[in-house]
Amino acid sequence: MHDVVFYQIFPDRFAKSALVEKPTHLEDWDAPPTPYGFKGGDLLGVTEHLDYLQDLGITAIYFTPIFQSASNHRYHTHDYFKVDPLLGGEKAFQTLLKEAHRRNIRIVLDGVFNHASRGFFQFNHILECGKQSPYLDWFKIHGFPLNAYEGKPRYECWWSIPALPTFNHANPQVRKFIMEVGRYWLEQGIDGWRLDVPFEVKELGFWEEFRSVVKSVNPEAYITGEIPWDARPWLQGNQFDGVMNYLLTYSLWSFFGGEHLQEDLVGHWRSHGPEYFVKDAESFAQQITLLQNLYPLPAVQAQMNLLDSHDTARFLSLVNGRKEALRLAALVLFTYPGAPTIYYGDEIGMEGGKDPDCRRGFPWDTSRWDMDLRNYFKSLIMIRKSHPALRDGSWEILKAENQWLAYARKHENDYVVVLLNNSPQTIFLEVTLKEFSGEESLKNLLNGEMVKIEGNILRYKLAPYSGTILSQGQY
Repeated sequence: MHDVVFYQIFPDRFAKSALVEKPTHLEDWDAPPTPYGFKGGDLLGVTEHLDYLQDLGITAIYFTPIFQSASNHRYHTHDYFKVDPLLGGEKAFQTLLKEAHRRNIRIVLDGVFNHASRGFFQFNHILECGKQSPYLDWFKIHGFPLNAYEGKPRYECWWSIPALPTFNHANPQVRKFIMEVGRYWLEQGIDGWRLDVPFEVKELGFWEEFRSVVKSVNPEAYITGEIPWDARPWLQGNQFDGVMNYLLTYSLWSFFGGEHLQEDLVGHWRSHGPEYFVKDAESFAQQITLLQNLYPLPAVQAQMNLLDSHDTARFLSLVNGRKEALRLAALVLFTYPGAPTIYYGDEIGMEGGKDPDCRRGFPWDTSRWDMDLRNYFKSLIMIRKSHPALRDGSWEILKAENQWLAYARKHENDYVVVLLNNSPQTIFLEVTLKEFSGEESLKNLLNGEMVKIEGNILRYKLAPYSGTILSQGQY
């Protein structure tokens, strides 16, 4: 995980292959996405664009759910052992897995184990057979009729959504079923699991058992959870390896968004970690440093760090279209401990509001891409891969003042300094580097220029809303 660069793909929206037969009633690829519409993206489409991802520098893909489902996002699972036919089925998945692994790209799947769907066999059995169904205690049924389509549901479901009946995790058969799903796909060759709303599963020992099952198949398999707040209970070494690091995300939104941050798009996310919504460099530095001290070091280095996701508005829309803010946030993302994650299309400037608008079809017409932005992301990935300090190094804040920030990362002989100016003025940033004495130089990794250090003082001119990475070391 220290070396991973993730790319998150929403399968219905990334790419579609002519080799996967589709029904006829699909939305136009470029039309605004709707809650129930399908655009026809599939797994062979992803396979056909693995060269694109490899060129960008991606080493792992996190897929939102791929199992058979009657929803475009597939969080309403019908069959946990079957890849959705609209995505090309198991054959397409195995082709993808083979081709990804051939390129040393890992595959992480989304595990939706808190709830299923009305089409899930055991729940459908209850719908058909009522009180006589032998699967009655797979769910928490409170009465009949179930009111699964009209009226108030008489069973427990996630967020009171009748399409998402909640599993009864106290039932040993349910528990065994989910563990078997976790084991099966690892045996098929996947490299890890991202767990959907795992905080909803309250049954004691459940995630500890899941970890044991996963690691028994592949000790190197990755387990991350969707925890949008303080995740300490899940990161003690006996449950998850990391989480989707939304607390970092909030600080990136607020610091680089500043007065341009679109509060209507932030919405409920602010309530999950209000103290991580910051206004200046001092509080930003404090919170992103505190976040590293919140968890054990192995968890910090295995975090899934992100700017946005399929559940949030896209970063570019959150900051009112300001690409300079996106560039600065990406600079931090790729120089911060943990695995940086790109939500498909952010690297070419895709925008999008709240769900479902954040799930637009990827535009494969390159004339619609911001190529400078993509090249910038590509450069950040190459720099991260080339410098051990950015993956495993120590962390030190050198300066945090107003809207200016400087920090250093060091690993053995590799020393990297990151400078940021998040203000509309040109500044001359002066930083003391304890590591140096006498006339030495650092290399600007973004443009190749050499920067002299006078004694142990680094002076550097930063244009408005700009940042850079300086390095000493033979890398």
